[in-house]
Amino acid sequence: MPLYQDMKKFHSPRIDTNGSRRNTLRKKCNMLKGNWVPYLDGPYYTNETKCIIDNRQNCLKFGRPDTEFMKWRWKPDECELPLFDAARFLEIVRGKSMAFVGDSIARNQMQSLVCLLTNVTRPLDISYMMEPSEHYYYYGYNFTIAHIWTTHLVGASAEFHPFSKHPSSVNLDIPDKLWASEIENYDFVIISTGHWFLRPLRYHQKGKLVGCHVCGKERPTDLNIYYAYRMALRTAFRTLIGLPKFKGVTFLRTVTGSHVSHGGNWSEDGDCAWTRPFRREEMKIDDVVSEMYSIQLEEFSAAQREGRKRGLKFGLLDITEPMALRPDGHPYRYGHWPHVKVRRNDCLHWCLPGPIDVWNEILLHMLNMET
Repeated sequence: MPLYQDMKKFHSPRIDTNGSRRNTLRKKCNMLKGNWVPYLDGPYYTNETKCIIDNRQNCLKFGRPDTEFMKWRWKPDECELPLFDAARFLEIVRGKSMAFVGDSIARNQMQSLVCLLTNVTRPLDISYMMEPSEHYYYYGYNFTIAHIWTTHLVGASAEFHPFSKHPSSVNLDIPDKLWASEIENYDFVIISTGHWFLRPLRYHQKGKLVGCHVCGKERPTDLNIYYAYRMALRTAFRTLIGLPKFKGVTFLRTVTGSHVSHGGNWSEDGDCAWTRPFRREEMKIDDVVSEMYSIQLEEFSAAQREGRKRGLKFGLLDITEPMALRPDGHPYRYGHWPHVKVRRNDCLHWCLPGPIDVWNEILLHMLNMET
């Protein structure tokens, strides 16, 4: 399908919350296959909406000169993805709680959701009551949303730094206590992890060193990042399934790649100065990201089968391919003032507003399918 189409075809109608909405959403649709199409009515919000936007993703605040990156919508080939309906979302989650468990990209998604919901209401920041996690409370809906920080889902050494050249340690068979101790009472849990596994790491299992990545001559075994990544996901899923009081729905948000133009990875100097989406035929997914994505699908399927025995529900928030088409959506050099020196251009996170908002459009679509 051509990238540029008649605009009227892609202005998804705002439909009401009755049965016709549910019938529309239950149509079989492969959300993975599609294209980004022009949408001149976007975005849902701006940096002046007074919602929660980390400065590092506040691209408009720091002078990004183009605005076209905010005016595209994801269009699946076989159906329409409904526009985000903040009122509908809040009704679904009324009296419930939702946690984004992951790193700064998980926080990126949570902040997108908070901004999308400002069309109806703003939350109270109650983080000071529940440190070190971020918590926001929607009083009129008795709804709590949280970001629980974890780099690897499993236990990692406290001194871990994204640009360190010295290997840190992760315990592949022990969940990160920060989320594992808190998560049991949440109704919706969105877990994710990815790029931190590309940093220098020592892998431990059962208290023993079993492998190492980017450790120079220190190579106790041939176990690589893919083994470590698989074991971390497996530990996280087993932890959730094994919590006796946990009755929530678990979503796995799939991994996204950076768009560093010279072929480097997310923590290296690079350039992502694109101003339009890729067409599908232009899309390239890094081999490492592709392998991590495959592992996610395999571990998710295994967890879903096991979780069903306990009556637990799982959902796959599959955004890898749609986001591979959006090299224009990163902060690049617009996550700080021009005179401020930063270590790297940001070709990993996503501008707010921007293409990351589609993650929550799809999340709402999935929640609607369950109601």
